[in-house]
Formats: sequence, C-alpha cells, structure tokens
Amino acid sequence: MLVEDAAELLELVHRISHRFRRGYRARLEPLGLSPGQARALKVLMEAGEPLRMVRLAEALRIAPRSVTPVVDALEESGLVRREVDPANRRSTLLVLTDAGRAAFGQVKRVRAEVAAELFAPLAPERREELRELLALVDEP
Repeated sequence: MLVEDAAELLELVHRISHRFRRGYRARLEPLGLSPGQARALKVLMEAGEPLRMVRLAEALRIAPRSVTPVVDALEESGLVRREVDPANRRSTLLVLTDAGRAAFGQVKRVRAEVAAELFAPLAPERREELRELLALVDEP
C-alpha cells in the first residue's frame, strides 16, 4: 500500500469516528450522560459484579484519578453507588443501581441508533465485510 493510500484511509477512519462521537454525544446529552459516563456504565454492566474503582479505571484505560469525576457524576445521578468492599474495608466497590441498569439500556439503544444511521449507506453484506476488515486492522 502506498503511504498516501494509508494516510487517506486514516483520514477517513478519523472523520467517521468523529461523526460517530458527535452524534453519540448529542444523543446522550438529553439523558444527562457524557460518553465517558456511558462507557463506565457499559463496563460496570458487563462486569456482572461490583468493581473497585481501580478496576474500572483499568477497563476504561484511564488513570485511576481520572475515574473519580466520572464515578462522582454517576453517583450524583443515582446510577451508581459506592459500597465498602467487605473483603478489604479500605477499598470501595461500585454498584450499579436499578436506575443505572435502565440508563445502560438507553445507552445501548442510542449507540445502536447512531451506528445504524452512520452505516445506513452500506448493505448488510458490505457492513459485514467492513467489520471483518476492521477486525483485521484491530488485531495486535
């Protein structure tokens, strides 16, 4: 592949990613959520059990100190609550509330809607082809 072709591909991926983030952020705003908060809800939901804040930070690939404002906002909204870890009383566990699980359902719906709009020009078989190609690029 020519260097110019790779640069053009990178630019296309960047623009598409930006369109997705812009649409996602706009649709999350009425829910009172930021994309970072939505990601945290996803991690907590998929964990299937309460997580320590440091584990959430690792899963989000952010510094532990950066997760605190995200958790604070989720807690203020009633989507997450902090509990003392019975196995280590110095640690805090993050527990999704019923409202947090409901909010995650809305987040999933919003994400699916934005993705459907973004990929609407592609026929289903072309979407699958794109998924396969991106998965190849995503391999370490």
